[in-house]
Amino acid sequence: MTKHASSATVISWIPSEAIKGLPSVPFQMGITQIDEPPPARIDDVASLVADQKLRFANRLSAWIEVDERGIVGYGCEGGGLMGSSAVGVGARTITLPGLSLPDLRPDPLVTPESVTWRQTAGGRPSLPAPRRIKHKPFVQLRAPIVWTTLELELFADGTSDGRLVGSSPFPRHWVYDESNNLVAKSGLIDFDQWYHHAFGGVTPWEAVDIEALTTEVESELERQLSRSIMTSGHKTRRQRLKTGDVLFSQGDEGTDLFLVLDGVASVEVDGNVVAEIGPGAVMGERAVIEGGRRTATVRAVTPLRGVVVPPELVEREHLEELRGGHRREDQ
Repeated sequence: MTKHASSATVISWIPSEAIKGLPSVPFQMGITQIDEPPPARIDDVASLVADQKLRFANRLSAWIEVDERGIVGYGCEGGGLMGSSAVGVGARTITLPGLSLPDLRPDPLVTPESVTWRQTAGGRPSLPAPRRIKHKPFVQLRAPIVWTTLELELFADGTSDGRLVGSSPFPRHWVYDESNNLVAKSGLIDFDQWYHHAFGGVTPWEAVDIEALTTEVESELERQLSRSIMTSGHKTRRQRLKTGDVLFSQGDEGTDLFLVLDGVASVEVDGNVVAEIGPGAVMGERAVIEGGRRTATVRAVTPLRGVVVPPELVEREHLEELRGGHRREDQ
């Protein structure tokens, strides 16, 4: 008999500029904090939650036993971890714990080839969020619900697939594999949708989940460049696109780079979609190196928000390295 095991983890955090308008005031005043981007590899999720490095986490570990008849045994463990918020007023700081809701884990789906578990975890953030809404009771004081729904499929040959299948529209959700490496991200934050609708009956605890839109992760170089660009102090231009808008058109002149802050875009070469990219991706470097013309059309799949970056802000060797990983038509 052979035993196979695997795991998947989703962690959730608040990136900079994810909150706009009046709700952003406590963050701007330093009463509470925005989160730093989590690491590309996590070692101890519980410590990250305890140290207030993320908002909440959803962990799922599973195993199966296989013999010549197929899958003969299986089980799982895990659950959610709800974080706390530090609130500072003057020289005093207090920590307010979030409210965890019961984990939802229906019976697994068992086939001769695999076992699939699904787990929803989340709760209510600790800070109040007084706001008007368009339906009864017309005013809400408590913060909306946050959650993630994680699916883990473990196959008889020992391979596995962990994926984010549902989530609250806010905050950002990152997916880690059985080796604790970052493998996917939620592609779009919709704070307004969450702020005004993610409560009452519009949560998984009332049988209403929201399908998660995820993208593959960007390269380590892109992560480093995005942090450098956003903290450099150099003047950059923000740009927003609606769904269907074209950022670059293949063959057009242009050498500016573009850093995706939020949303999903498709990359099309000769009319064929060769990739979809999401938050953290840096694009446009091939035009800088290959003669000043765009080599692909980039189109917004969702509302897209990003930063237009002058090419001189990125070193030539980094542009060359980016180009090496972005020849998607060859892949």
